[in-house]
Amino acid sequence: MRIITDLRFEHHREPFGIGEAAPRLSWRISAGPADPPGWYQSAYEIRTSDGWTSGRIEGDESSLVPWPARPLASRERRTVQVRAWDRDGTATGWSEPYPVEAGLLAPEDWTAELITTAEHLGEGDPVPAFRREFRIGGKVAKARIHVTAHGVYELWLNGSVVGDQVLAPGWTSYRHRLRYQTHDVTELLAEGPNALGALVAEGWFRGRIGFDGGKRDLWGDRSGLFLQLEVAYADGTAEVVRTDGDWRTAPGAIRGASIYDGEVFDARLRPTGWSEPGFDDSGWDPVRVAALDRTRLVAPDGPPVRRTQLVAPVEILTSPSGKTLVDFGQNLVGRVRIRPKGPAGTEIVLRHAEVLEDGELGVRPLRLAKAEDRYVCDGTESSEAGPGREWEPSFTFHGFRYAEIGGWPGTLEKSDLTAVVLHSDMERTGWFESSHPLLDRLHENVVWSMRGNFLDVPTDCPQRDERLGWTGDLQVFAPTASYLYDCSGTLVSWLRDVSAEQLASPDRTPPLTVPAPEMGWSMANAAWGDVVTLAPWALYERFGDLELLARQYEGMTAWVDRVRELAGADLLWTDRRQLGDWLDPSAPPDRPGDAKTDGHLVATAHFARSARVTSLVAGLLGRTADAEKYAALADAVREAFTAEYVTPNGRISSDSPSAYALGLRFGLLDDARRTRAGTRLAELVHLAGYHIGTGFVGTPLVNDALTDTGEVQLAYRLLLETTCPSFLYPVTMGATTVWERWDSMLPDGGINPGEMTSFNHYALGAVADWLHRVVAGLAPAAPGYRRITVRPRPGGGLTRAKSAHETPYGRASVGWTLEDGTFALRVEVPPNTTAEVVLPDGSDPVPVGSGVHEYRVPFTPAAYPPPVPTGLLFPLLPPPTE
Repeated sequence: MRIITDLRFEHHREPFGIGEAAPRLSWRISAGPADPPGWYQSAYEIRTSDGWTSGRIEGDESSLVPWPARPLASRERRTVQVRAWDRDGTATGWSEPYPVEAGLLAPEDWTAELITTAEHLGEGDPVPAFRREFRIGGKVAKARIHVTAHGVYELWLNGSVVGDQVLAPGWTSYRHRLRYQTHDVTELLAEGPNALGALVAEGWFRGRIGFDGGKRDLWGDRSGLFLQLEVAYADGTAEVVRTDGDWRTAPGAIRGASIYDGEVFDARLRPTGWSEPGFDDSGWDPVRVAALDRTRLVAPDGPPVRRTQLVAPVEILTSPSGKTLVDFGQNLVGRVRIRPKGPAGTEIVLRHAEVLEDGELGVRPLRLAKAEDRYVCDGTESSEAGPGREWEPSFTFHGFRYAEIGGWPGTLEKSDLTAVVLHSDMERTGWFESSHPLLDRLHENVVWSMRGNFLDVPTDCPQRDERLGWTGDLQVFAPTASYLYDCSGTLVSWLRDVSAEQLASPDRTPPLTVPAPEMGWSMANAAWGDVVTLAPWALYERFGDLELLARQYEGMTAWVDRVRELAGADLLWTDRRQLGDWLDPSAPPDRPGDAKTDGHLVATAHFARSARVTSLVAGLLGRTADAEKYAALADAVREAFTAEYVTPNGRISSDSPSAYALGLRFGLLDDARRTRAGTRLAELVHLAGYHIGTGFVGTPLVNDALTDTGEVQLAYRLLLETTCPSFLYPVTMGATTVWERWDSMLPDGGINPGEMTSFNHYALGAVADWLHRVVAGLAPAAPGYRRITVRPRPGGGLTRAKSAHETPYGRASVGWTLEDGTFALRVEVPPNTTAEVVLPDGSDPVPVGSGVHEYRVPFTPAAYPPPVPTGLLFPLLPPPTE
């Protein structure tokens, strides 16, 4: 008998301390090998642990179903069970009871006060420790800590670290939203004396942010702790321990902690037992009590940052200058954990970088970020009798593959250190592999770049003095991100901040980066500002969350209306300089915005696209008048675009791949012009010798534009080129992540001379979405994959490809092989969904229900490499090889 599995609440993997009183429910249906295919839900029933039941509810939806029961109260915990009926009236079994627990849902639930140090701490000052002792007077039935900070905290209770989160509470738009976490500490309390302790570093809240030296104290000038421990006793009584004036503070052993510059730890200053009862804190100082706006406190929408993987060194090297270098074999984001040893006062220095240059650590791309950690031994770190202690920084992170180790006593061994990978602990949901090893490595590079740059907010790079939530980067990468990982909660949270920042600005313009430091960068800019329309739309297509669209709708209309003002009567957005097709490979190293494609063309195209998407969203939300208004605007901008930038026979000004990709993919051309534009795009790809000619804006679109106009094999040829610039060139140079520039490393092994060069930057990895949808052939046909399109398009000489994705309804997968003129396809469709299978032999589409389906048809792909059109004169490169 089928059963309900994987019951979820909103987008939470861990529905504990959540901020929703009525969380929507999602569930999946088990599908065993003996179960018949084609299962589809017709009704469901929900019951909760307080005796409530919904009774049978007719409906086929099993994702983000409205909460039907009494709303949760603050602190309330219930378990929920679900069962469902199929179309034949057969019921599943009841699911296991799934627990859900609310956090503090109202400002008045808080009685804590914000505590800080009495003195303002500057850059490089010690990280303050806070502590307080208290008594537990009986048997504890339940205990919860609700905690946040101005800065980033590490919480201790009776000598143990509380929770496994890193850099909590994360980074939000602090003026609008401050996230708190809830921890179950029932088992950590003891009857009698207890002690709470916390370390609070500056983090993003008041640490240096931004390039060119950045700024400090952007959201406040003091780190602070805000905590409430609520204890429920077995006899029905309760007690609250909170941050207030009774706490004490002192400098800790961390002598400095900076996101950009790293951490300094002096083990000689480690106060033994500081977070345990009985510690003598008579020399510690009183805290300062400060105000905190409790209305800004919010529970998390998505997972926290955690340690997700340990990576061992692959090689220890000696540089030409005699430095000791460690190669971890993978460019990653996190920090190095060491097993230090040495006499008291020995200082071990760890410097980090993504690449080597001339055999030495390549630190120039770090700009003004030191990315350096220091550990000072106290003489007790190791002994012959045991392994000794381990240490890793607590309040920083680095982007690196290589670490330079200075001051290590004796010979450094691989066993002496480990790289600790950090990122938002999202669930992996998407996979891809093929018969082409370089292509598989490219996909793996995209995965690693997403991991490294989804560190609480979606950032642009993880290593230099930047690491900001650039809106344009996420906008182009959202379709890929939402396939590879369940990033729904992470991006729901970030988009809340985007809206808060946008709607609080005088002209309701989205910032270029979110959270938005006041650095003088704010400006209306196409593609970046369009994150408020295009990213929610991409997430709706992938997760089916209509409520997200409703929540973001005001920001969508505000942005399109703002661009309408800027465009003026002719509807051409030409009033300002645009970032445009950023990092077009033809742009000079020192001028990354000097693209072949006119920035105003890019802007007007995005204006049309955002107006069209806003119209579609308005229709889904039942706002008929708005739907008609924005549809008419989109039509008018399309006409203005065509009149200004497109000739009658389909030639687009700028005559660049990005210009044609925008016109084709954004629906800006009529049928006649579309055909000619497709032909010209193909000519440009041939003329370029299959080198990529697009930047951030055009890269996610160009392969699809070729595919849409019948040039599938040419899209493969563009994809599989290996010389610079190309998708696979970085792979041939040993890249293990996606680069910011097509030539971040030059063919001679030198680092690009531009001052903006990162080796871990996901934007150009947006092509992975094409790998999933076109190469493997797995795409959503309805929001949230309720209907699925299976349409693999073999090419490029590939003999096999497969991809799997954990949809909201369960796993969907597609795998194909091509051998001896026979195309074989295996399709897995999850329960409660349907699919349409389009085989490459030209036969009619096949509608199917859930289950596993297999097909074999004769098929010979079009010629590869694709023939060069007559009339083109340029040296033809050899076809790509594996």
